[in-house]
Amino acid sequence: MSAAIVPDAPRVGFCGIGKMGEPMAWRLLAAGHALRVWNRSSAKLAALAAEGGVVSDSPRQLAETSDVVMLCLGDGHAVEEVVFGERGLAHAATAPRFLVDHSTIAPAETQRLARRWHELTGGAWIDAPVSGGTAGAVTGTLAIMCGGHANDIAAVEPLLRAYAARVTRMGATGAGQATKLANQAIVVTTIAGIAEACVLAQRAGIEAAAIPAALRGGWADSVLLQTLMPRMLTPPASPSGTIRTMLKDLDAVAELAREANAPLRAVGEVRKLLREAVEQGLGDEDISQIVQVLLDQRMAHQPEINNEH
Repeated sequence: MSAAIVPDAPRVGFCGIGKMGEPMAWRLLAAGHALRVWNRSSAKLAALAAEGGVVSDSPRQLAETSDVVMLCLGDGHAVEEVVFGERGLAHAATAPRFLVDHSTIAPAETQRLARRWHELTGGAWIDAPVSGGTAGAVTGTLAIMCGGHANDIAAVEPLLRAYAARVTRMGATGAGQATKLANQAIVVTTIAGIAEACVLAQRAGIEAAAIPAALRGGWADSVLLQTLMPRMLTPPASPSGTIRTMLKDLDAVAELAREANAPLRAVGEVRKLLREAVEQGLGDEDISQIVQVLLDQRMAHQPEINNEH
């Protein structure tokens, strides 16, 4: 349910009502913000409209009645189209003062789009990718890592607090995206390790379902362990994040690593694993289902382990 509209609060527009964007939009409504929404598919907009959200016919229309616009889109191509396409935000007669991009895209792409946005509109672009998954969006506990001018980030932080427990400026434009990609490197290698441990336990005759409780509080414990190992054993009805999306993020990690001359040995191997999963038709499955690729493999496919002392 939406709360009473906060007087004198900035008008907020939100583009991208997907798995993450939808609960974020609901929390903005619940906090009392005047909210305008746009989504490529209008199916998810009816419920928001019934609670006070104003549906816009195009990003341009949304921008003309918004002071701040948030994006939560699938990739850099989608961001560029929504912002600069034929009916994009940049073509509004009066552009919003701030554009906050919660999508995960390459830092260099963010810098290019931000320069173009500022040249066309004079507005500020803040890259603000999030971490915490759909559960964090629903509960308002997301972590947001921002790139942009400190004053601009401070100006929009009260809005971000509707769905974030932590908002951190990491540096200039692109720094938020670089931090998110570092986050994804940690997340995906951890998930792959959990998947390998799950298969190892099963083949060693251990009840894998007991592992999360057994390891709780130890060094191997994590939100990922507690959340994803059960999903590996019982696949969820719908994905919270897909293998295809994570592979897209790892492709951006690899691009950043090339630019920064940073080695990616572990991430590189996991990227191969995700590619193999996509090739096997698992791309739209929950990220936990990379375990299926490992379950189909035998020791002959594994690198030799040196047991010399």
